[in-house]
Amino acid sequence: MEKIIDPVVFLCIILLGYAFKRIGWCKTDDYRIMQKIVFNLLLPAAVVNSFISNEHDMSLLWVALFGFLAALVPILVIYACTGRTPLGNRAYYMLNGSGFNIGCFALPVVQALMGPSAAVALVMFDIGNSVMMSAGMNAVTTQLLRIDDTHPLSPEEQAKPLGPKPPRKILDKDARRLQRRANLRRIARNFYSSAAFMTYMLMLVLMVTHLSIPPVVGHILQPLSNANAFCAMFMVGMLMDLPNGMKEIKPLATVIAWRWAFAFILSAAAWFLLPVDPWVRKAVIFVCFAPVGVFSTLFTDRVLGNAKLAGLCLASTGVLGLIAMTVANIVIPA
Repeated sequence: MEKIIDPVVFLCIILLGYAFKRIGWCKTDDYRIMQKIVFNLLLPAAVVNSFISNEHDMSLLWVALFGFLAALVPILVIYACTGRTPLGNRAYYMLNGSGFNIGCFALPVVQALMGPSAAVALVMFDIGNSVMMSAGMNAVTTQLLRIDDTHPLSPEEQAKPLGPKPPRKILDKDARRLQRRANLRRIARNFYSSAAFMTYMLMLVLMVTHLSIPPVVGHILQPLSNANAFCAMFMVGMLMDLPNGMKEIKPLATVIAWRWAFAFILSAAAWFLLPVDPWVRKAVIFVCFAPVGVFSTLFTDRVLGNAKLAGLCLASTGVLGLIAMTVANIVIPA
């Protein structure tokens, strides 16, 4: 019964967040405040607490590699398969068809379904996934599609198959070096400005060097870690909205189709290829059905200037992911 009750509770929290927005108790952009709290405080606390509370071995590094490939390969496949699709749709599919919302969604859900010990497997998956989610996804998409993400695409630009051709090669060596440094600095800023990503890297270093964190740290962080589940689900509800006609339904349905196709392929790969314990493979399968990451909504808004479409994708894949994880927990043996 708990396999069904816990996901229902999460769904109720999502609907509660949506209700707060609909009745005016939360404004449309208030989710940004919750997002800062979750990403910079609650999620890092949950990650650190999971490493303190559970054992982890070096074989879990395979899960981190799998997470990186699971977030990278779909972007390349979508790019290769959408050559004749308008630029706006291509960018939307690539930014939302890959990557996984671990800390704000899969982590609390899988912990509720499988117990606290499953957190380590998800954190290791997210170490690889977050490399793409934090900056890699946006960098790969904008480079392949020749998009300047300093300003949203105009309707005319979105209708084209690709962005404008890059300027001719800069002959001046100093100018090339400055341009290269500026691009690397922008990408690096997305990594080191993410508290969650830096926490993952710290935990990875501690794991490789076999250093441990004092238990008192986990005791201090426990209240923050416990708050992550409620705040993350409530934030998803605040992002939730209803689609406005086929103009929004069609691209949303396409993203969902891409994500579910990859979810089944990645689930099979995780179960048959990952050299880890069965309970770890089961946790990874759950992650494969996780919704779009919050960074995807940020990048979609930056490239297309459509925050509503980005939030709609996150909320829709969140509800469907919750259902999929519940079914998977019943079907897949422990």
